[in-house]
Amino acid sequence: MSFSAQILDGRLVADNLLSKLSEDVKFLKTQNLQLKLSIILVGNNPASISYISQKRKACEKIGIIDDQINLPATTSENELLQKINELNNDRSVHGILVQLPLPKHINEAKIIEAIDHKKDVDGFHPYNVGKMFLNKDFENLSPCTPKGIIKILEFYNIDLVGKEVTIVGRSNIVGKPLSAMLINRSATVTVCHSKTKNLKFHTARADILIAAIGKAKFITTSMVKKEAIVIDVGVNRVNDTNSEKSYKLVGDTDFENLLTKISAITPVPGGCGPMTVACLMENTVKAAYQIKNLS
Repeated sequence: MSFSAQILDGRLVADNLLSKLSEDVKFLKTQNLQLKLSIILVGNNPASISYISQKRKACEKIGIIDDQINLPATTSENELLQKINELNNDRSVHGILVQLPLPKHINEAKIIEAIDHKKDVDGFHPYNVGKMFLNKDFENLSPCTPKGIIKILEFYNIDLVGKEVTIVGRSNIVGKPLSAMLINRSATVTVCHSKTKNLKFHTARADILIAAIGKAKFITTSMVKKEAIVIDVGVNRVNDTNSEKSYKLVGDTDFENLLTKISAITPVPGGCGPMTVACLMENTVKAAYQIKNLS
């Protein structure tokens, strides 16, 4: 028997969340609070520029002021730290985001730690990450992509209790924090990475497989259990002579061939990406509530 996998539509879930957040923004305006998100871009990485554009569009959609601060690639670490300190002390700013990656001469960990944890809307500050590991009640300003994945699963009523979940990828941005959030919801979690032996053994037994490795179509049908649920976090450019852009975006999984074997999957684009942006907006709203001590 063949299957036709359900498409887990991240854009639908994101639009639903953004609609709710726009009401929060309207309420905060009645409290004389105009939300403001400061986004720092160091250099002119094309992918970073594209990601920031999506974030600014979301800000505009729900009524958050977006303040993009462009700094040259030659900006020193101390200069960037000074700018972050200014924003930390600026009462009109409720969220601070430093777009990654940074130029190699700047220590990313040092920059992330310098952001006031109350304004850390990316959810990368050690304080916020540490809270998230305690239990789901402490998942406040948590990393946006993992938060978005959880919200997709919740939206489609996918039960996590007791499920075997395999994450391929152990980054600080996705794999590690997502493993904690899944454990907080009583899933049994395996995290795989480049040093994992017999990767297929782990992926093929997963009820839910999450691919976050940045390798186009890396996860093939032979690596996935029948009727599994697949969350594809990857965004990879591959050549496409039929496209005006000469490339197309694909995920970390062999999407087309998986459709007839699995029960559900997120598309690329249109899956985790929109949810990452929507959760950034949610973190900005939460940060504002916390800063102003509003319930």
